[in-house]
Amino acid sequence: MSYFLLDEFENIEPYNPGEQPDDREYLKLNANESSFPPSPKVLEAIDKAHINGMSHYSDPYCWKLRKAIGDHFGVSAEEVFVGNGADEVLSFCLMSFFRPGMKICFPDITYDFYRIYAKAYRLDYEQIPLRDDFTLDIEPYIESDRDVIIANPNNPTGLAIPVSEIERLVASNKNRMVIIDEAYVDFGNESVLPLVKKYSNLVVVYTFSKSRNMPGARIGFAISSKAIIEDMNKIKFAFNPFNLSSLTIEGGCAAVNDEVYFEYCVNSVIKEREEFEKKLSEIGYEVIPTTTNFVFFKAFRTPAGELTAKLKKKGILVRHYDDERVCDYIRMTVGTHDEMERVLVALLEIENSYAGCKLSVTA
Repeated sequence: MSYFLLDEFENIEPYNPGEQPDDREYLKLNANESSFPPSPKVLEAIDKAHINGMSHYSDPYCWKLRKAIGDHFGVSAEEVFVGNGADEVLSFCLMSFFRPGMKICFPDITYDFYRIYAKAYRLDYEQIPLRDDFTLDIEPYIESDRDVIIANPNNPTGLAIPVSEIERLVASNKNRMVIIDEAYVDFGNESVLPLVKKYSNLVVVYTFSKSRNMPGARIGFAISSKAIIEDMNKIKFAFNPFNLSSLTIEGGCAAVNDEVYFEYCVNSVIKEREEFEKKLSEIGYEVIPTTTNFVFFKAFRTPAGELTAKLKKKGILVRHYDDERVCDYIRMTVGTHDEMERVLVALLEIENSYAGCKLSVTA
């Protein structure tokens, strides 16, 4: 730690993105990425002319990508903000509308970055406990005087709440900003997007990292009222105007316009997730059914931390959390059918190494 670091950041906990080992080839199911490549049209879009164009700055307004996203979602480009991943979009939102000491709340079990950003921006934050079954009770949020961030579906639990519940929250206090993170909304959920037309205090955040198969491209976006998006862009131009490269803009446009490939990938993940959750239950794991691109289940014979370590020895990376409420659970990205079959074989080998009856699953 240097002499110059601010005192308030001395004990800040940086975000842990999960293991990124390079000592061998791993089946990487610990970061909620994608086993599918981006749309083939992305490669077609990034041609020699665009590569040569890297000798000039990209469009700081990102109009082409904002228009493509707006056309896809039925909003105007002026209602779309784009950033270097959803994390940056969230950061610009907090930078634009939250001064130090302002009150905000989010679930106690959720995406770690909410707490980290709240600390970094010196906010007065409250973590509202999920119910014992990991579902979210909207009433404490409605009763609170705080602004709100909710991931819907939530991460790492994979559970969602109905849009009607979110509308109750948004409508309960028009002076309260409600940020809904819909990173996983495409895998079997209803979006709150229609509420943006009704309420000026709602910001909906999305990412290309999950259903668009482009985590490495770093594209996130928010949809909200024109006034909110204008404010966020004002702050962006005071901080980092050229936050997306020209290649990223072109690739993002191609990806959002390829609806056929998008539907294929999403449906494939949903089908594989449902089949894999069923087989996990057959083995004996307690599965929390998700509507995301990952599964979330409770270990039984082998403790979750030990199971994670043993899977790593077999070349499979999954996510285990130290938090007391979820330390018995594992989060695992849904890969291709062959990848998930490999995981099932590994799980059975590990569990059957213990004395007792042999476990199996149906073919």
